[in-house]
Amino acid sequence: MGNLCTCFARKTVKKRPVTKRLQNQQTGPNSSNRWARVRSSRKDKLDDTLLQEQALAAAILFRQHQQQNGGGSLPFDRSASLRYPNSYSGSKKAGQLPRSSSSRARSLTDPLLQPQQLVNQDIKHDDLETNHFVLVHGGGFGAWCWYKTIALLEEGGFKATAVDLTGCGIHSFDTNGITSLSQYVKPLTDFLEKLPEGEKVILVGHDFGGACVSYVMELFPFKIAKAVFVAAAMLTNGQSTLDIFSQQASSNELMRQAQIFLYANGNDHPPTAIDMDKSLLRDLLFNQSPSKDVALASVSMRPIPFAPVLEKLSLSDMKYGSVRRFYIETPEDNAIPIALQESMINSSPLEKVFRLKGADHSPFFSKPQALHKLFVEISKIPLA
Repeated sequence: MGNLCTCFARKTVKKRPVTKRLQNQQTGPNSSNRWARVRSSRKDKLDDTLLQEQALAAAILFRQHQQQNGGGSLPFDRSASLRYPNSYSGSKKAGQLPRSSSSRARSLTDPLLQPQQLVNQDIKHDDLETNHFVLVHGGGFGAWCWYKTIALLEEGGFKATAVDLTGCGIHSFDTNGITSLSQYVKPLTDFLEKLPEGEKVILVGHDFGGACVSYVMELFPFKIAKAVFVAAAMLTNGQSTLDIFSQQASSNELMRQAQIFLYANGNDHPPTAIDMDKSLLRDLLFNQSPSKDVALASVSMRPIPFAPVLEKLSLSDMKYGSVRRFYIETPEDNAIPIALQESMINSSPLEKVFRLKGADHSPFFSKPQALHKLFVEISKIPLA
């Protein structure tokens, strides 16, 4: 369990499920006080009631969008990406990868544009292997986090399906009761099993959703045209998500402060879930995202089941390895730092790597248009 072993020291508490925050082990001048200064220096503290109203409105719009499978366009911040084509196999230096990067920094003062003004209108869907994206959220998130991406994809003529994994979003199941990765990803496996014969999808995984995507790639390689990892855990055979994240646990003080372990079975048993300190969500996950999306997340996120994080994946070259894989890096990411993303990429070579300049851990909020453009670009990449 790597460096996270020190996180699970037992405490005596009165309530169940027991919650336990990771203790700050650094006392130097650049430790937690730095984050306190960052938080206290913010000047954009909006009225809580207004933020909640905005969040609820966004959630309602998202549900209506799902139910109606269409509807009115939503305004989004403009963004653009600039591609730098290279061949992965032609890289001269170890670890040097073909990349794509956005051409400019994020600006909150950009005029709001309708999605159809940004989508490439010349896309010929008949030439694509598939135009169906299946979006898999990260730990604690739900299908709701993809509401901007769904709108943009559908405006461009694509089909988009966002799945709530077990105990996430509106899926009514106690997260503390999830005991395996197969149980956690069952809504996704059920969806793929029901796909018509011969139909393929582009599978997108964010954060812990990357491990979930890898798991189903091993089960259904013939149903997945491409897999896209967005600021995601990308494991190799025999690894668990905990194996990956423990590599940077000791150095990521913000993550250590934000994590709260839940012990639904009591202090004498392993943790059952991981929750997040809501006061640190912006710094950790949404440091470049609009306030209304942070508010939506604060009322929508749920605990992350712990057992699936511990589970080691069994991945084969014949199945998992046969699916074309792409990675989208998020350089302003405080949850999965760019160094860790690079480490995972170097351990598991992909067909192409993109870098989304100015994106935090949640690019579907901070860089929705640029993320959408990369999705479209990946859908158009033909077989070599």
